[in-house]
Amino acid sequence: MQPRINDLTREIIGASIEVHRKLGPGLLESAYKECLCRELMLRGIPFERERPLPLEYKGIRLECGYRVDILVGGTVALEIKAVEALAPIHDAQLLTYLRIGGWRVGLVINFNVVVLKDGIHRKILGYDN
Repeated sequence: MQPRINDLTREIIGASIEVHRKLGPGLLESAYKECLCRELMLRGIPFERERPLPLEYKGIRLECGYRVDILVGGTVALEIKAVEALAPIHDAQLLTYLRIGGWRVGLVINFNVVVLKDGIHRKILGYDN
């Protein structure tokens, strides 16, 4: 993995911890998403919110309205959650988004936990981690 991607994921996790430290668990996903975008902006970390994710199937392009929650630095996809517990389907969803979007690294971040590190899953496309 490129050092730049590792540095970027470290910065994203730091920003996420700051949001969680200020807000705590129990809020809506949309609140965490907006606050994380604000934190990334304050830290000068480039990102796109609600990045469209077009789906192509056997030569046709389907406009299904899929979107990755946040794309950081054009390379790291973030899927933000506020659920009781992350399930295998959340990791599978992120891996599908990585494959469709052409990215290699992503994070599922569940803010509805007591300690944020327990709510972060890092996925690398093509690597079972």
